[in-house]
Amino acid sequence: MKLLALDTATEACTVALWLDGSVLERTELGSHHAERLLPMIDALLAEAGLALAQLDALAFGRGPGSFTGLRIGAGVTQGLAFGADLPVVPVSSLAALAQGVAAPRVLAAFDARMQQVYWGVYVRNAIGLMEAQSAEGVFSPLAVPVPEGEDWYGAGTGWDAYHASLQQHLGSCLAGWHRNCMPRARHVAELGVAGFQSGLAIAAEAALPVYIRDDVAAKKKKA
Repeated sequence: MKLLALDTATEACTVALWLDGSVLERTELGSHHAERLLPMIDALLAEAGLALAQLDALAFGRGPGSFTGLRIGAGVTQGLAFGADLPVVPVSSLAALAQGVAAPRVLAAFDARMQQVYWGVYVRNAIGLMEAQSAEGVFSPLAVPVPEGEDWYGAGTGWDAYHASLQQHLGSCLAGWHRNCMPRARHVAELGVAGFQSGLAIAAEAALPVYIRDDVAAKKKKA
């Protein structure tokens, strides 16, 4: 299977090509995702010697995350999918983050600003893929749901920003946390391939971002 994956939910602008199990990937940190994304995709396709229409599907990090970043990622995905008549697999950006953490149980968190985090709870299944244990949400660090059991590991920009509060709140269920973790397109691709094989692909027009915190979008519209 040949699949193009991308994620722009955080400071990482990241794209990958899944080529029957092997992966080509490029990641750049910082702002200006709108300017970076298409040239990165073009470079990857050129490196692989492929045209977009030769792919089987696209996968994109559908959020949660940066409002602007999610709009860019979804917009580019829709445009590419329409142009090449390809199906799209939406992948949680929090799940992609968790997929890249070397731990079986992960508490993924992005800094949502406003003293809040986007939060997801994941457990790795028998074939090595992260599965959500509850619905993703947005919480203050001292109000995230405490998972059952022990040996959970935290990761994501939410941990970088609020690790002291999260550690205090989660207590003994937490075994540790990983610094400077962001989602990577290779893990979006890994989850995207599994989603495609499970029949989760959608049409281009349905490839929409998931913000979770709706009031962020509302405030942007009023500005």
